[in-house]
Amino acid sequence: MSDRTIGIIMNGVTGRMGTNQHLARSILAIRDSGGVRLRDGSRLVPKPVLVGRDERKLATLAKIYSVADYTTDLDAALADQSNEIYFDSQTTLQRSIGIARAVEAGKAIYCEKPTATTTAEALRLYKLAEAAGVKHGVVQDKLWLPGLLKLKYLIDTGFFGRILSVRGEFGYWVFDGYSQPCQRPSWNYRSEEGGGIMIDMFCHWRYVIDNLFGDIKALSAIGATHVDKRLDEQGREYVCTAEDAAYGTFELENGIICHFNSSWAVRVRRDDLFVMQVDGTEGSAVAGLRECYVQDEAMTPKPIWNPDIASPIDYYDNWAKMPTRDIADNAFKVQWEKFLLHVAQDDPFRWGLLEGAKGVQLAELGLESWKKRRWVEVPRLS
Repeated sequence: MSDRTIGIIMNGVTGRMGTNQHLARSILAIRDSGGVRLRDGSRLVPKPVLVGRDERKLATLAKIYSVADYTTDLDAALADQSNEIYFDSQTTLQRSIGIARAVEAGKAIYCEKPTATTTAEALRLYKLAEAAGVKHGVVQDKLWLPGLLKLKYLIDTGFFGRILSVRGEFGYWVFDGYSQPCQRPSWNYRSEEGGGIMIDMFCHWRYVIDNLFGDIKALSAIGATHVDKRLDEQGREYVCTAEDAAYGTFELENGIICHFNSSWAVRVRRDDLFVMQVDGTEGSAVAGLRECYVQDEAMTPKPIWNPDIASPIDYYDNWAKMPTRDIADNAFKVQWEKFLLHVAQDDPFRWGLLEGAKGVQLAELGLESWKKRRWVEVPRLS
């Protein structure tokens, strides 16, 4: 049996995330390892076609990574029948345009989140794809992080007993450009260009909560623009019009309370850039990107409040580090492989454009809660 090549239009991969996580560590890693094995024993080998607006950047990227095909003509790439998948990691405001054109061309759709800036637009894209009968998927990478896989194992095996609460801390200090170069693109801090941490991170928290803990009933959120001026990529000062921090509390249908802090204006003193603590009646766990620490009921100390003496308890003691029994692959690559198998042989893949719309919905409701300064219900999307 012969291997099969599948063309993948990769639009917007000249950006940091598109280059590193999707092109280099996912598609090219799959290609260079011989492809994804299909159930008949053959292999599906991805053939990327780089698409963007800057031919010089595309040529440079193609040379670095030994990619044969690149173009600034999206229509030509879409017209090529050997290109079966359209992938989009452009800026958020551009994404729906590319997806709609690819759906019209009959391509399977795989894209970064958020899929749009409004729930209505995100749902429109989902309905377009469904009406056209094309397969579709949205990046939900954190589900395959080693730390969260370990956490999922604890949930599935009943370690926590009844889960009570979840607390997540995400973020790091993003320099403003005056003394150190800013390590995120300037559009992230301009609401008129689709920026803002709430539309970015609430999409993540939606699928993490949905897949690990339960359905969200209501939320209360507040955002803030802590750093009001920054320098852009050309060294020009600009006023930040989007929030750089968001603080959200989510009430789940099953009674669990989740609270997630997201900030690009916080200095890190924790185990990782993202840390999530889950507390239950029988035990607790703290998961980062790769590691997970647990403390069960028997190993829980008995603190007594006394601010007049130094604490006799080292609160980092009595936690056990979970072993790494299974080596986890790159989270983006794992989901890419699942989507390729979905396209090639109809394997199950439940992280489609409707799931992407749910993330946009949570962000939009978070912005509404902040504006109205009240709790808002989270209606079910169907």
